[in-house]
Amino acid sequence: MPLMPLMPLMPLKPLPPLIDTHCHVHFNAYKKDMDEVIHRALADGVFMIAVGTQTTTSQKAIEVAERYDGIWAAIGLHPCHTQEQELDANEICSEENVHTRCEEFDLDFYRQLARSPKVVAFGEVGLDYHYFKEGDDFEELKKRQKEAFLKVIQLANEFEKPLIIHCWDAHDDLLKILKTHPVKKAGIIHGFARSYKTAKKFIELGFKIGLNGVITYSDGYERMVREVGLADIVIETDAPYISPVPHRGERNEPSYVIEVAKKIAVLKEKTLEEVAEITTNNAKKVFGLNLN
Repeated sequence: MPLMPLMPLMPLKPLPPLIDTHCHVHFNAYKKDMDEVIHRALADGVFMIAVGTQTTTSQKAIEVAERYDGIWAAIGLHPCHTQEQELDANEICSEENVHTRCEEFDLDFYRQLARSPKVVAFGEVGLDYHYFKEGDDFEELKKRQKEAFLKVIQLANEFEKPLIIHCWDAHDDLLKILKTHPVKKAGIIHGFARSYKTAKKFIELGFKIGLNGVITYSDGYERMVREVGLADIVIETDAPYISPVPHRGERNEPSYVIEVAKKIAVLKEKTLEEVAEITTNNAKKVFGLNLN
């Protein structure tokens, strides 16, 4: 039987750019190679939002964003930074425990930072009741977090910018606040790992659902990912934490956001190109980005 002639190889369609909507590439985990990690991500077609968690890292996020096209900054006070504590490394997929210092949300300081054209959101902000320990004054700690969060909402509405919201074991309180103190530009519920029923409540308020490496860890999130519409999803890494499979256990980095997109594509029976295009457009709309 004569050999069939080889068909010419068709050039691969380039993947649309991806946006890692939540990374901490300016943290000390990248102290020795931050620029290499950033260059690698940009070369892979990954843009990113560098997210602050307190005064110093918010300022650093802006400094890094101002050095690079393709990086923008979010500024804010993480709820865990409203008290001094030691966070278990295993629970945040980190090599070292994270020590948080106690800060109050300084309206004037963050108002000044927000004037940078590179600031596209306020975050990482929200509520976190997960790390409360025996002997803590739970009600006082909750009150402190809520007061800081309300100040952030005030600034977000003043500057008409979205929020990047962290929430752990506090979704009911978070929903109450967002319903009574609406955010003009809504934003993203970061690192979402709850049910579709809960996701739907935030979507109805105008928020997008941020998915990261957690969805690659087990099949426990498959139903939620399938049920949340692709138009309501953005992708993220939370680097240096929560590395997706197959990088689990390693230091995370923005380039790995493609693994999150791949998982979504499989679960939703979509092409990777579709997931990339739609989630990137979602992020562009949330943050008002122009990638052209």
